[in-house]
This record gives sequence, structure tokens and C-alpha cells, in this order.
Amino acid sequence: MTITTQRDLVQRHLESGRSITPLEALRLYGCFRLSACIWVLKHKRGMNIETTMVEEDGRRFAEYSLVD
Repeated sequence: MTITTQRDLVQRHLESGRSITPLEALRLYGCFRLSACIWVLKHKRGMNIETTMVEEDGRRFAEYSLVD
């Protein structure tokens, strides 16, 4: 039996060429702490992930994407 973690799901999401926001991570994978997942993917797994700050309706949030 293989256990797929939220971190693995976020990694696959990014590797598929899509970006991800905290709200998407919560809806799709039940991940409340996307920034913590991203930190591990960047610093422990060596992924080159770019953070872009987005503003919509007066709210700011991060959007993460994999850099080629």
C-alpha cells in the first residue's frame, strides 16, 4: 500500500505545469499549509519553485509555479 501525502500531490500538481494557490491547495488536496509544503519541496527536494504575489478584490496571496 502506497500512501500519497499532500506534499506529493502538490508536487505532482506543479510538475504537471500548473500553478497553485493556497485556496486551490485546500480545495483540491485538503492542504491548509501550502507554504510549508512549498518550503519542503524547495529546500528538501530541490525543486525550483517561483512565488508570485497576486492581488484580487483587495486580497493578496501567493501563487506558486515550477520554473523550468
